[in-house]
Amino acid sequence: MEREKFGSRLGFILISAGCAIGIGNVWRFPYIAGNNGGGIFVVLYMVFLLLFGIPILSMELSMGRASKSSIIRAYHKLEKPGQKWHLHGYIGMVGNYILLFFYTTVSGWMLGYFIKYLTGNITKQTDSRQMFADVTADPLIMFIWMAIIVIIAIIVCSMGLQNGVEKVTKYMMLILLGLIIVLAIHSLTLPGAMKGMKYFIVPDINQIKKTGVANVIIEAMRQAFFTLSVGMGSMMIFGSYIDKERALTGEGIHITILDTFVAIMSGVIIFPACMSYDIPTDSGPSLIFVTLPKVFEHMSGGRFWGTMFFLFMTFAAFSTVIAVLENIFACNMEAFGWNRKKAGIVNLFIIIIMSIPCVLGFNVLSGFTPLGAGSTVLDLEDFLVSSIILPIGSLIILLFCTSKFGWGFENYISEVNTGKGIKMPAVLKFYLKYILPLLILFIIIDGLI
Repeated sequence: MEREKFGSRLGFILISAGCAIGIGNVWRFPYIAGNNGGGIFVVLYMVFLLLFGIPILSMELSMGRASKSSIIRAYHKLEKPGQKWHLHGYIGMVGNYILLFFYTTVSGWMLGYFIKYLTGNITKQTDSRQMFADVTADPLIMFIWMAIIVIIAIIVCSMGLQNGVEKVTKYMMLILLGLIIVLAIHSLTLPGAMKGMKYFIVPDINQIKKTGVANVIIEAMRQAFFTLSVGMGSMMIFGSYIDKERALTGEGIHITILDTFVAIMSGVIIFPACMSYDIPTDSGPSLIFVTLPKVFEHMSGGRFWGTMFFLFMTFAAFSTVIAVLENIFACNMEAFGWNRKKAGIVNLFIIIIMSIPCVLGFNVLSGFTPLGAGSTVLDLEDFLVSSIILPIGSLIILLFCTSKFGWGFENYISEVNTGKGIKMPAVLKFYLKYILPLLILFIIIDGLI
C-alpha cells in the first residue's frame, strides 16, 4: 500500500501545531508565567524552546520522514540488527492511548460548556464552582460528552489523511487562530486590561524573589519541554507523511512559533479579563471552568464571548485528540494490516471503555486518590504521560538519534538538513550528545520528585 502523505505544507504545519496546542497552552502557560516573574519567565521559556523543544521535535520528525513509519516500525527500520530500541515504540503507543483515556474527558468538558453557552443554559447558574461540581458529579453527562468527542475523532481519522485529518484540522486550526485573535483584541479593550497585561508580561522582581530564581528557571524549562508533546511519537507520524523538500529544523520552528503564539495569546485573553473584573486567577482546570465563567458573567455580551472562548477551547483540545488518534491509527494499520475503517471500529470501543475510569474518577471512584489527597484517576493518567512517558521517551529518542549505538548523529543530521530552509548546525553535536541528555535527565528527576 502506498504511503499516504499531506496534500500541502500548510496542512502539515497546522496539524503538527494542533497536536502541540492543547489546554496546557491556555491555562498552564499564562498561570505559570504570571506566578514566575511574568516577562522574564516568557523570555526564559522561549530560550529553552530553542535549546530543548526544537532539537527533539526535529529528531521525531526526522525519524518519521526517514522511516516513513509510525514510532514502532520507525525504530525497526532505523535501528541496527539485534538492537532493542523499538521497545520504546510500544511504550510510546501506550502513552498515546493513556493520553486519550483522560484527554477525551477534558475535551468533553470543553464541548459541554460550549453547548451550555450557545444554548444559554450557562446563565441560569449563579455559582460557577458549584456548576462545575455538578457537571463532574454526573457520570452519564460526562460519559456522553466524552463519547461524542471520541466518535467524531474516529470518523475524521477513518476518512483518511487528506480527506479527513488534514482537511478538518486545517480549517479547525485556522478558525482557532482567528478566534484567539478576536478574543485577545476584545480582552485588551476591557477597562483595567493593562493591569492584567502588566501582571502577565512585565518582569516582577518581587515575584521572582518570592518564587526563587532557580524555581523560575526550572519552571521555564519544564514548560518549554512539555509544550510540544514530543517523546511518544505523536510528531513522528506527521514527519512520515511529508517529502524531503524542506529541511526539518525550519518546519519545527514554524510549529513551535504557532504553539507559542497560542500560549501567549491565551494569557492576553485571560489576565486582562480577570483583572478588569477583579476576579482572582486560579491554576488548573478551575481557571477555565470556574474563574472564566465568572468573568463572562460580569462582561457585557458575556454569553457570546463565553461561547466563542469555549468553541476555541473545544477546537484546541479536539485538534490534539485527532492528532494522537492518527498516530494510533497509523500504528494499527502498519502492525496488523488493517484499513482505516477497521482501526476506527476497534479503537472506538477501546478508547470509550478505557476512558470510563477517568469519567468515574470525579464521582463513583472519587474515593480513589492514587497520588494523594484530592487526586483523581485523571491526575494519575496525566502524571504517567507528562512526568514519565514524555520526558523519558524524549531522552530515548535523543540518545537514539545521537548515539553510535542507535541511528547515529550522522544519519540524523543528514535527514534533518535535507531540503530547503533552516538547517540544524552540525557544530551542536557535542551539546546534543552530552549536555542536552543531562538537562532532560534533570527534568525527569525533578518531575518525579
